[in-house]
Amino acid sequence: MSEANATSAPEVESPASEKPKSSAKPSVKPTKPTIWSRRDFFTDCGWFGFLAATLGATAYSVRFLFPRVLYEPPAVFKAGYPEEYPPGTVSTKWQSDYRTVLVRRETGEFYAIFMKCTHLGCTPVWLGPENKFKCPCHGSGFTRDGVNYEGPAPRALERFEVTRADDGQILVNRARKFLYESGEWDKSLLAV
Repeated sequence: MSEANATSAPEVESPASEKPKSSAKPSVKPTKPTIWSRRDFFTDCGWFGFLAATLGATAYSVRFLFPRVLYEPPAVFKAGYPEEYPPGTVSTKWQSDYRTVLVRRETGEFYAIFMKCTHLGCTPVWLGPENKFKCPCHGSGFTRDGVNYEGPAPRALERFEVTRADDGQILVNRARKFLYESGEWDKSLLAV
C-alpha cells in the first residue's frame, strides 16, 4: 500500500491558486500626483531654510577658530646710515613700505614725516621741483617740513620719532608721533 496508494490520491487545489471571482473589484493602490502640492512645497522650503541656517551657523562658528590678524609692517624700522642721505634731501625710499619719508636738513638734522594727509588720510607725494608735498586727492599742499599751506587739510603732517640704533643706523619709531600744533616737533629731530 505504500507506493500505489500514494500515487493514486487525488490532488487538492490550494486556496492561493483560486482565481478571484468576476464580481470582485480589483485592488488599485492610489498613486501620488506628480505635481507638488502646496503642503509639499512649503515643507521642502522649511527644510531648505533649516539646512541653510545650520550651514551658516556652522560656517560662522568655524570662522571664530581663526584669529583676525592684520599683517602690518613693524612699528620700528632701521632706515640705514646717515651717510646714505646727503644734506638737504627728501628720501621717499620708505614711503611704499612704511608710509614714511625721511628728510635731512642742510644742517644735518633728520626727521621722519608720516605720509598721511590730515584731511582724509590720502598719501601725499613729494614734488621735488616745487619743493612741497602735494595730496593727489583734494589738493592739500605741505611744505618740506610738513606744514600745511594750501587746500582743505586742517593741520600739518605728523612726524615720527627718529633716533640712532646701537649699530649707528637711523631708527624710525612709527609708534611715537609728534604734532606741530602741540609744539612737539623739536622732539622729532635727530642731530647727527
